Amino acid sequence: MEKTQQEGTAPPTAGAPPGLMRRRVVLAVMCVALMMIVSMVVGLTVALPDIAGDTGASQSQLLWIMNSYGLVFAGFLLPAGALGDRYGRKGLLLAGVCLFGAASAAAMWVDDPGVLILLRVVAGLGSAMIMPMTLSIVTTIFPPEERAQAVAVWSAVAAGGALMGLLISGALLEAFSWRSIFGLSAALALLSLLLVLVIVPTSKDPDEVPVDMLGALLSVVGLCAVVYAIIEGPERGWSDAVVMLAAIGGVAALVGFVLWELRVGHPLLDPRFFRIGAFASGSIVIVMASVATFGLFFVMLQYLQWLKGYSPLVAGLSLMPMTVAVAVVSPFAPMLVRRAGLRVVLTAAMVIMAAGMGVLTTLDKNSSYIPVLVGTVVVGAGISLCLAPATDAIVASLPAAKQGVASAVNDVTREVGGALGVAILGSAFNSGYRAGVGDRGDAIPASAMGTVRSSLDAALAAAERIGGTTGARVADAARTAFADGLDRAMLVAALVVAVGAAAVLLLAPGRAESVRLQEEKRPG
Repeated sequence: MEKTQQEGTAPPTAGAPPGLMRRRVVLAVMCVALMMIVSMVVGLTVALPDIAGDTGASQSQLLWIMNSYGLVFAGFLLPAGALGDRYGRKGLLLAGVCLFGAASAAAMWVDDPGVLILLRVVAGLGSAMIMPMTLSIVTTIFPPEERAQAVAVWSAVAAGGALMGLLISGALLEAFSWRSIFGLSAALALLSLLLVLVIVPTSKDPDEVPVDMLGALLSVVGLCAVVYAIIEGPERGWSDAVVMLAAIGGVAALVGFVLWELRVGHPLLDPRFFRIGAFASGSIVIVMASVATFGLFFVMLQYLQWLKGYSPLVAGLSLMPMTVAVAVVSPFAPMLVRRAGLRVVLTAAMVIMAAGMGVLTTLDKNSSYIPVLVGTVVVGAGISLCLAPATDAIVASLPAAKQGVASAVNDVTREVGGALGVAILGSAFNSGYRAGVGDRGDAIPASAMGTVRSSLDAALAAAERIGGTTGARVADAARTAFADGLDRAMLVAALVVAVGAAAVLLLAPGRAESVRLQEEKRPG
């Protein structure tokens, strides 16, 4: 028997849940808050050159202005989900919005890169408090027969938020400075704060179980250390002592977390949940899909700007059809799961994603926009078919009282997958580029080879300095090598998604079990 879901949404015997219209309004409010934080994961990327010019930030500082947000975001998601279940989801959501909004507002006036990094850490902590609450509030106010559709809307916003952030940031930079991006975030935080206060009901675990503080500490240390190693590995080198120490220490902390959770009376996250096929397969799908999609954004934006010559705004617009595909296809995903089962839909979705990545492996320096359009739309269709069912599988597998933890698991897999995607595909991209430069060494003077190998930006600058026919050959060789790196990265992405499809075939429930899971969650 399920536990009471909410304080403000009592079971049928005690009172009626929020009406349909109010549930939809709450969903819209949660999507505004979600869009606000997801867009900041990558939305600041296009502003880094302007930030460097205004603040004097070094390349290393620019990297941490981006990555400090995601590091703290991923590391604190699990304990934030547990705190929301224990003390109230609405209260934690409000606290997170206040932290995020205050950090964003303060960032508008900062000229020191170190202070900006610190404010990004605070914003990441606020985001970790917001994201799992948005999903857990949605899953607790919607009855089971409506939950899958509501989760599909939430997932579409989560999937499209990063791209929308890039598009909006590009538009703001066309008219204003980089500070306007933080100004918009602060304004959205204020709007979200007012809407949550007025509209959103409160909810929490009625049993009021104690929070597993040691488990929370181990999860934060483990996730932060592992994500730190993922971020720094491509920059410092995977054999670097700091990277190796972070990776080994993080893995040790996560192993300790699992062992502790198996023996503690009230675990933060019971590892035995992963014995549930729907829970395990949903988690794997979100990790694999996030690796592919976040890596896709990272690589494709560079391709569109450096090889196609698009501005940040036009590059964002060029990827908009992918978001449209997500929005159009997502509503059909729950119906397909009911008809074909979770295993069939998730496997088909990941095969579709792999096919889209395959199209993108055909790009070269002279390619038209058509293969970009086709490849990204196909990937978007695959994303829309897998993320909503995978998210619903995770939250439907756990009791109503644990929706904050279920939502946090969904968010952790998404954020860690995103960090892995940038690291793995970024490494594949860099190795492909350097190999391509080596293959064309006859066109590059030996004195310029080190500069050309470092990056396309440095290569084009060197080609301009050399000038003449030799400079033209250097630029052409670098652009061709850049396309080689893109092809390798997209091939790796396709292989990652294919591995995810194979795992789903082994773990995901079939049609009968999928229907049974949905029926068990229905009232009465």
